[in-house]
Amino acid sequence: MTALAVGLLVAVLVVAVARPRGLPEATAAVPAAALVVGIGLLSPDAARDEIVRLGPTVGFLAAVLVLSHLADAEGVFTWAGSLLRREGLFGRVFVIAAVTTAVLSLDATVVLLTPVVVRAAKRLRVAAAPAAYACAHLANSASLLLPVSNLTNLLAVGATDLSFLRFAALMALPWLAVLLVEYVGLRWVFRRDLRPDTVPDDEAAPVAVPRFALVVLALTLVGFGVASPLGVEPVWVAVGGVVVLGARSLATRRTTATTLVGAASPLFCLFVLALGIVVAAVGRQGLSGLLGDLVGGLGSGLVGLLAVAGIAAVLANVVNNLPATLLLLAALGPTPAPVVVLAMLIGVGVGPNLTYVGSLATLLWRRVMLAEGVEPSLRRFTVAGLVTTPAGLALGVCALWVGADVLGL
Repeated sequence: MTALAVGLLVAVLVVAVARPRGLPEATAAVPAAALVVGIGLLSPDAARDEIVRLGPTVGFLAAVLVLSHLADAEGVFTWAGSLLRREGLFGRVFVIAAVTTAVLSLDATVVLLTPVVVRAAKRLRVAAAPAAYACAHLANSASLLLPVSNLTNLLAVGATDLSFLRFAALMALPWLAVLLVEYVGLRWVFRRDLRPDTVPDDEAAPVAVPRFALVVLALTLVGFGVASPLGVEPVWVAVGGVVVLGARSLATRRTTATTLVGAASPLFCLFVLALGIVVAAVGRQGLSGLLGDLVGGLGSGLVGLLAVAGIAAVLANVVNNLPATLLLLAALGPTPAPVVVLAMLIGVGVGPNLTYVGSLATLLWRRVMLAEGVEPSLRRFTVAGLVTTPAGLALGVCALWVGADVLGL
């Protein structure tokens, strides 16, 4: 039965990665979820509990996807692209990608920012690879800062008693440490593409600052921090931002109601729920116990945290970071030490930069690049991953260990 559960998980992931004939990720996940319940790998009550547990997180995912679409409709990413110049292009993209990922989640960086960056590079007649690969890397590693930056963060923070601001305070130092590694490592990998030239910079057409949208996004971010101590789920804050920004975009006809529904990616949200059921079945068939034996006795010292992050990174590159997070949370038990959970997040956040299959965001980034007429190089992606990922994991965990000691976690 364990082999069958694992086989179903593998089939779901293969379809999600390959998307044959453009089929949505839910194509295999929903039947697989129904099958594991139908043949008794997971009880109906356990499946319902899993849906209830994941519901607020998936709802938040849908709201943030819509919020990102509205920001794009209001011209936020067009404005960001107008800030890009040949001089210092990599550094500007690096900062914009890090902030976009932290505030609007990694999906916005992959789907909305990457095309802007590639088009800007073509306009400026410079190599697109350094800035584009920075978007790919930062979509994963820059998502460490806030609970709302990544779906895995939202899943994990529910297993701890950390507030929004406490989470951010503990992850700020690891986030900066990982970004430092990414900046230095990527600049070295793409050093030939980043050589200065003497070609005059093109004057970009002036773009109006989308002040209203930027204010709404800033207030939404503040709302996340304020709502957390009050026990308000972040999904409601995100919905508030969607309502305010959506009302303006609909009134000015920058978007339509049908487009907003599509932006919520209902089939992808259904995929996440179905995947959660399949992963729960795999865990119930013994894998959670094996992982529990592996990580349960590691402790919260520096060596233990490094081991947890390393295991999480390896697992993310084997089964993708979302299933890895669900499996590890089940393995860590109902009351894991918060610092161990955060080390696990560093593993599933930074680790996927090593391979294409490490995260759905990276796979989506590859499709976006191909749609823009730029084929990513597997060799360069792998080299960039080998240069930045191990160092990012190690330095990030060390920074977490120091920060947790200073903040008394």
